[in-house]
Order: sequence, then C-alpha cells, then structure tokens
Amino acid sequence: MENTTGLRENKKLRTRHRLAATALELFLERGFDAVSVADVAAAAEVSKPTLFRYFPSKEDLLLDRFADHQDEVARIVRERAPGRTPVGAVRAHFLTALAERDPITGLCDHPNVMAFQQLIYSTASLKSRLNRYTELEVELLAAGLEAEAVSPLAARLAATHLVAVRHELGRVNWLRIEAGQSADEAHAAAVADADEAFGMLAEGLDKALPVASTPPIPPAQAPVAH
Repeated sequence: MENTTGLRENKKLRTRHRLAATALELFLERGFDAVSVADVAAAAEVSKPTLFRYFPSKEDLLLDRFADHQDEVARIVRERAPGRTPVGAVRAHFLTALAERDPITGLCDHPNVMAFQQLIYSTASLKSRLNRYTELEVELLAAGLEAEAVSPLAARLAATHLVAVRHELGRVNWLRIEAGQSADEAHAAAVADADEAFGMLAEGLDKALPVASTPPIPPAQAPVAH
C-alpha cells in the first residue's frame, strides 16, 4: 500500500514538473499573454481540468516555483544562531546569497534566469499574482515571530519590512543586470545597498525583536495558499 502511494505521488510530481517546464518554455518563446492554458495543456498532453488540478491559474504555472521560497525568511529567522537578531540573520543570509549569485537576490546574469525575470517584471498579471506569494511570506514570518513572544502588531510590521527589503533589493539588482551590468560588476553596489537597507531596519527592529533563543522555536504551521 505504501509503495503504491509513493508511486502515485511520484507520478503527480513528475506531471507537475512537466506542466511547469512546458509552460515556461511556451511563455519564453511566445510571451506570457500569447499562450493560453489550453496551449500548455495540449503541449504537455493533458486535459485542461487536469492542469487546473495542479495549478489554479495560468500565473501559477510560472510562479509556483516561488512557493519553495515562501518559508525561507521564516526559516532563516527561526534557525538563527543564539544571540543573533532576526535582522542580522536575514542580512547575513542575503549577503551570502549575493556572493553565490542566487537568482532570488536578482544578482544573477545567467541567460535563463534573466529571461525568466524579464518575463515576470514585464507582465502585469504576473507581478500582481506574485503579491499573493509575498503575503504568505509575511504571514509565515509573522507567525514565527509571534511564537517568540513578539506582539502580533510588532510581528506583522517586522515581517512586512523584512520581506519588503529582500524583494526591493532583488528588484534593484535585477534593474542593474537588465541595464547591462554583469553580476560581478554589480556585486559591490548590491552589497552596499543590502548593508544600507538592513542597517536602517536594524536601527528600529533590533530594539523591538528578541535575539535567538535556545533551542530553536519549532516551525509555524504554514497557511494553505489559494
């Protein structure tokens, strides 16, 4: 029975990946607005109802990969070293990601990543849908901070600012890449921006948020995304 269940789940996962990969290929080739859900379903050799069982909207076919990062900030804060503040933990993680040219920082000039970013930033419906993923990031981080005895209001405000800074830094870094700079050329400016942005947050938030406790706070239950 367990083996059957495992095979079924693996098949679903393969189908999900095939749909997302097919959609991305079509979107990059023709443009997001020129490709319909029916086009994606046909190219992936599934029915439209089957596609919608995996992805509730056309936008989610492209943006679902962001779901893998929705709990990232909450996890960084939850697993931070004893004595480290939430702002300090997120800042250190972001600087490491910049050094690694992680696409999530916007500082990545790989052609495939650049094409993906261009598609998102040039499509209004994708930018709008991305806000839902951002909202869940904030909810998860706020829940984690509340678990550390931070008041609901302070937790929500802190989470909103931390998530917003990461996203804005990513947007600014992408603009540098789009303007023709290489990731290596833009790295120093990206680090300076990160230091400035997180420094501004630290001046206010570090006075209101606790340093890490030991042992780590258990993860908050993730809300169900719709």
